[in-house]
Amino acid sequence: MAHKLQAVRGMNDLLPEQIGVWHRVEAVLREVAWSYGYQEIRTPVIEKTELFTQSIGDHSDIVQKEMYTFIDSGGENLALRPEATASTVRACNQHGLLHNQQRRLWYLGPMFRRERPQKGRYRQFHQFGIEAFGWPGPDIDAEVIRAAAGIWGRLGVEDVHLQVNTLGSPQAGAAYRRALRAYFAQHRRCLDPDSLRRLETHPLRILDSKVAATREVVAGAPDIRSFLDGPSRAHFDGLCESLRHSGIQYRVNPHLVRGLDYYTATVFEWVTDQLGAQNAVCAGGRYDQLVEKRGGRPTPAVGFAIGIERLVELVRGQGGDAARPVTDVYVACADDQGRAEAVSVSEMLRRAGFAVTTHCGCGKLNKQMKRADQSGARVAVITGLVQTAEAVQAKPLRNQGVEQRVSIDALVDWCRTYTERS
Repeated sequence: MAHKLQAVRGMNDLLPEQIGVWHRVEAVLREVAWSYGYQEIRTPVIEKTELFTQSIGDHSDIVQKEMYTFIDSGGENLALRPEATASTVRACNQHGLLHNQQRRLWYLGPMFRRERPQKGRYRQFHQFGIEAFGWPGPDIDAEVIRAAAGIWGRLGVEDVHLQVNTLGSPQAGAAYRRALRAYFAQHRRCLDPDSLRRLETHPLRILDSKVAATREVVAGAPDIRSFLDGPSRAHFDGLCESLRHSGIQYRVNPHLVRGLDYYTATVFEWVTDQLGAQNAVCAGGRYDQLVEKRGGRPTPAVGFAIGIERLVELVRGQGGDAARPVTDVYVACADDQGRAEAVSVSEMLRRAGFAVTTHCGCGKLNKQMKRADQSGARVAVITGLVQTAEAVQAKPLRNQGVEQRVSIDALVDWCRTYTERS
């Protein structure tokens, strides 16, 4: 017997029974993006490796441990994208999308990181994100956070909480990093190996350590707010005021940092205790220098990314996995003579906007009706029972109602009566 191949570890199939809730979540994401005036952008899943090493940072975990990279037959060093902000910036610069104009963009698609697979963390995962280019003030920071809040509201997701922080200006951030290095150097013996590695390259990431002994050291670390200059403090205060005015509850977390080098000023996360260790559902912030560093003109920017797998888990866990049935109408045929009529009736109903499953192969009518019930269809239409091509037999399957003869002219309205959803 041939060996049965399995999917690559950490890369999952989405089966027909699972996809309904994904469709619902993705539809809400698109609706919210549209309602805020964001336009879709799609970038390749393969980019030049240097795009990510120069944007995310050579010493980040993503670049050092997690990126899928390879040399193609032409000798180019390529990578499967581990995130989409760098790709979006590259596309904007390449196509001149930011020349003397502001842009609101969104994306949705697969990303790839070679992490240890666990619930909520996979090697192929999906992200939805929005990116706003060209606005320097805190009002746009608040807008992208409100957009995320709108997603939770439309999906009925509860117990998601906002944490915010600021990394200050580049000058304030540099002074803060020097202070952190000096502080953590005094506590080397208590740091875990990853934190020791980050001490010289990225000391802010030590603040994000989950190791208990390191967490005790982190509790006494310097606070970024002591290093903020006037403009940085005013920007952060403006964001907090806008969130309060919008009625969005938040907590200032002075130890909140992001794992990517390009962040400046505002950073934020929406977190939950419903997903175990992988508690961040949405994360983002400002990256005012990235466009210029990637060859564009100086352009302020802010955005976020949502992990779709984690969001789907939240929706399912809170009882929101109901989705539209695959089939509205199941069309059966009583005999071979009704088969051609079943096809024409099915096409008519599809043109009217219904999802229709047409029984293939005829067979005994009682078995067809069992299939109709199993399909989840709300109504069944049976051709060949009525001795005229001008009518069919129609039967509600989920609602109160009786089987009856319905004329072809009235069939669309009859089906709508029994398939409309509140």
